[in-house]
Amino acid sequence: MLRRAALAALLASTVATVALAENSKPQPTPVENTIPVAVDKPYPGTLTLDVDATDTARGIYVIKENIPVSGSGEMVLLYPKWVPGGHTPRNEIDKVVDLHITAAGKAVAWKRDPAEVYAFHLDVPKGAKSIEVSFKYVTSTKGDQGRMMVTRNLLSLEPIGVSFYPAGYFVRQIPIRMTAKYPDGWSAASALNAKVTGSTYAYEPTNYEILLDSPMLAGRYYKKWPLSERVNLNVFADTQKELDSATPTMIDAHKRLVDQAVKTFGAQHYDHYEFLLSISNELGGIGLEHHRSSENGTRMGYFSEWEANAGARNLLPHEYTHSWDGKFRRGADLWTPDYLYPMRNSLLWVYEGQTQFWGYVLQARSGLVSKQDTLDGYAAIMANLDNTPGRNWRPMIDTTNDPIISNRRPKGWTSNQRSEDYYNEGLLIWMEVDSILRQQSKGSKSIDDFARAFFGINDGDWGEVTYTFDDVVATLDKIQPYDWRGLLTKRLYGVGEPAPLGGFERNGYKLVYTDVQPAIGKQAERARKFSDFYYSLGFQVGAEAALSQVLWGSPAFDSGLTVGDTIVAVNGLAYSDERLKAAVTEAKSSKAPIVLLVKAGEEVRSVSIDYHGGLRYPHLVKTGTGESGLDLLLQPR
Repeated sequence: MLRRAALAALLASTVATVALAENSKPQPTPVENTIPVAVDKPYPGTLTLDVDATDTARGIYVIKENIPVSGSGEMVLLYPKWVPGGHTPRNEIDKVVDLHITAAGKAVAWKRDPAEVYAFHLDVPKGAKSIEVSFKYVTSTKGDQGRMMVTRNLLSLEPIGVSFYPAGYFVRQIPIRMTAKYPDGWSAASALNAKVTGSTYAYEPTNYEILLDSPMLAGRYYKKWPLSERVNLNVFADTQKELDSATPTMIDAHKRLVDQAVKTFGAQHYDHYEFLLSISNELGGIGLEHHRSSENGTRMGYFSEWEANAGARNLLPHEYTHSWDGKFRRGADLWTPDYLYPMRNSLLWVYEGQTQFWGYVLQARSGLVSKQDTLDGYAAIMANLDNTPGRNWRPMIDTTNDPIISNRRPKGWTSNQRSEDYYNEGLLIWMEVDSILRQQSKGSKSIDDFARAFFGINDGDWGEVTYTFDDVVATLDKIQPYDWRGLLTKRLYGVGEPAPLGGFERNGYKLVYTDVQPAIGKQAERARKFSDFYYSLGFQVGAEAALSQVLWGSPAFDSGLTVGDTIVAVNGLAYSDERLKAAVTEAKSSKAPIVLLVKAGEEVRSVSIDYHGGLRYPHLVKTGTGESGLDLLLQPR
């Protein structure tokens, strides 16, 4: 017994010793940063950039870039990483192929930085006066590869994708000249002036910052309309017929957009401004702001189906507003000296949120979109945010990180995950600011006073003036004393509160739901190919009867439905949108649930939804008589 006890003790001790034995524990290899920090000094020489954009069949740009050097030794080239206006480090470096670097005709080896993959190290040989960088940029050939940038009739050429720059300098200090060769017979437009020889455009010398802020749009079918002495509307389309569909009345509405914006902000921050608008079912849609231009893309019908596309006409007012809000006035932590320095998004509720606000105001003031359609657009925004359970855990300020966190990938549970709500919730906050300014000043002040004070400075200056949260508060305080800091802090950082609809209510309108769908909602359904049951059953039905959205906590959610489920039948009959609408309406006067046959993968199951509230669509209704604050806000200046 003693021997067995001793043996047991020995075994236990051995096991304990093994258990306590040290596992291997490596230490991290230090990350050595050998990339020069950007310094605000002139670069010694002018870069040249030549782009051959004629291969539209395969969508391949051929690039040659000459970069002067002042001596031999180590050099770092950077490919732009952070995309201004994209709010994320998402520039498509994976589309760079066949990269070769030479000096005096001899190959120069390059090595990608192991920690920063947008940086390339090389040794400049003795005696070299410049290096030649050649590569190809392979644009997307299918939508799942990214935005389609080249078609048989159109192309988008963005300098940020087809150029490298030397590390160690503020990009505004790097001179550059660019030429681009387009297909024969095509036209091109950009904020940069160009000397045109045949199909080759030699753009005016500029600096690298301005070049990257000046995209080119080119195509077979093109028309230009002057909107003012300093602003032009450049439109490219899939067909000449689309361009010919534009009437003087339509163009006059765009002219009023420019007029109303200038009157609202009280200054212009460009020498000239070029709207670059593509109307195409093939070129990828886009809305990207630039200081002296905006790259905008919408589907066919912008002119030819004018009455059915009111929602598409918010794009230009939004992007034009960015010339003031986002490009000229920019959050201090968002401004960077180059495209490697991280951009921080904490003030996007001003940059994007107030731009969203002014986009809707200016579309109404100009008559580009009717007042009723604008009110219905507001109602859709308000209803969406008022049915966002993610507000219970995620503050609005945190959504400014979403472009970096999710990189704009699709989400399964957007209502609880939240997305880039700083756009539309920012609109609600600025409507609340307007209503308080009106209330506190007894009608003598409004957000127009903020626009002129904040954005209307330094007429003609198209540099950048940065600001902080404190600057926003200080400007509001000068217009009308109030606890702006407390209000904005609560709205930005608070959780568990309903959406801030009080600005609309204080300005004379409230949100209601009826079974009548607004015209702009029907237009959205047609354009995006879905059917909307979001505020009734709690889902949207997309292509092939698959659920494209499911509202967290809705009747559909409680019944176990999820994004991707396909509706096969409604109450025993084959599915159609109209059949489901009829079933929802009939359930108002019945106690029986709505029964759906649903397919998920290979499984088919019956789902009962005990809902009897009928169809519900959001609307704004006026709460008083006479002109309210919102009525005054939407009136032309």
